[in-house]
Formats: sequence, structure tokens, C-alpha cells
Amino acid sequence: MAAPRRAAVLGSPIAHSLSPVLHRAAYAELGLEGWTYDRFEVDENALPGFFETLGPEWAGLSLTMPLKRAVIPLLDAISDTAASVDAVNTVVCTQDGRRTGDNTDIPGMVAALREHGIDKVEHAAILGAGATASSALAALSRICSGEVAVYVRSEARAAEMREWAERLDVAVRISDWDDAERALHAPLVVTTTPVGVTDPLARAVPERPAALFDVLYDPWPTVLAARWSAYGGAVVGGLDLLVHQAVLQVEQMTGRSPAPLEAMRNAGERALAAR
Repeated sequence: MAAPRRAAVLGSPIAHSLSPVLHRAAYAELGLEGWTYDRFEVDENALPGFFETLGPEWAGLSLTMPLKRAVIPLLDAISDTAASVDAVNTVVCTQDGRRTGDNTDIPGMVAALREHGIDKVEHAAILGAGATASSALAALSRICSGEVAVYVRSEARAAEMREWAERLDVAVRISDWDDAERALHAPLVVTTTPVGVTDPLARAVPERPAALFDVLYDPWPTVLAARWSAYGGAVVGGLDLLVHQAVLQVEQMTGRSPAPLEAMRNAGERALAAR
């Protein structure tokens, strides 16, 4: 019988995370007896100490805010994808103690869009300019052939997005948040803002909207996503992203492929419905 293996999601706050539900569903479907997946409240200050406790039983870690950049100095290597946005959401641990970081958010976004038939757009818009927005910009660099308009609420964030655009070789136009209603006419709109921020924009959804990718999943649907869907537009939600990035994490941590996407999605949907 194989030795028990451990994995977990770290972050602060972390109580809301659906990652344990998704990963445990995958373990059950794959028949991985003895595999456990937990959640731990860990901030930047506590992260180095947590890493010191990791033994050979650990297979991997999922990381959420505020740890995606703080973890990088603690790793032996990171993938090119993670390096492109200086953000790691996945750590794979080997039994000899090596720890490698990756970013599954970026390919997870691309996969979620493709699942909804969106694999190429001429231009796009991003609402927000935080850490998730940089991953969204990296994802758009793979499917968007033209300009990405980014709507921001501060000049400091505008400067950060210009830096990411230069690094990712993406044509970006920075616009003020006051003009965010203009974003809704793009072929693809990606919203990366906290709960409630885009609610006032719902009144400006065009009569024939194209595609919306709202990275939130709780509460769902958001006010904007509900109006978008009511007007007949395509909507990709945060659960789509969460499941697709978790699929990649499971495959990396367990070495088993393909991970059971539908079983993981169903488990996530049931957990959200029970909240």
C-alpha cells in the first residue's frame, strides 16, 4: 500500500476556499486512498515557518492571497508561466525535499474560456488591476490578437499594468474606472474586482453583449453576470476558473492525468449550493 500523501491550500483568509472540496473529489474519483487535502490559515509572516514543517509526505500546496509572491524565495525553481507574472499558486513537493512553483491560474483561465467556445478574440477589456488582473493579462496574451483595455481605479495600479503589459508583450490601453461602462462593448470582458465593485455597471450592459468572464464564484451569479446572461451574452464564471486551475494542480501533485474535471465541478457546485 502506498504511503499516505498530504496536500493543502494556504492563504489568509482561507475559510471560504473551495479547494479542499475539489481536490478531495478528485482523489476519490482517482482512487487515491490515503491522500488528504486540508486548508491552513497562513499569512506572509507565517509562511517560512510552515515550510519548515513540510516533510516527505507532502505532495503539494495550493496558494491563494497573500502568498502568491511571498512564496517565491522559498522555492527551488519556478516555471516560466509563474515567472511571467511573478505569482505562484501551485507548489509541487518531491520526497527528496525539492519544491517547484507554477501558476495554473493562467492556463486555467485559457481552458475555462475555451470550454465556452472562446479561443480567439480581436480585442478585450479587463476591469481591475490587482494580482488576478496580471494573470488575466497573461491569459489574454495567448488568445487576444489585438489591444487589451484595462480599467483601473488608481494611477499606481495603472503603472503596474503597464509594466506587466511590457513584460508580456501585450498592447494595453489604460483607462480610468469612470469610463468602465465602455468596457462592456468589448468582445470579451474580464472582471477581476472584489465583490460588489462591478454591480453598478450592470445597468449599462448592452442589448447584445458578447462574452463576460467574471472571476468571482461566491456569491454567484454576480449582479453583472446575471444581467449579462439575461441579455443573452456568454458568461464564464469563477467556478469555471477554479475547477480548471485545480485540475492542473491535481495532475501535477498526483502525477495522474487526466484529473476528473466533471466530478470536481459537481462537487464545487454542491458545496456552493449548500452555503
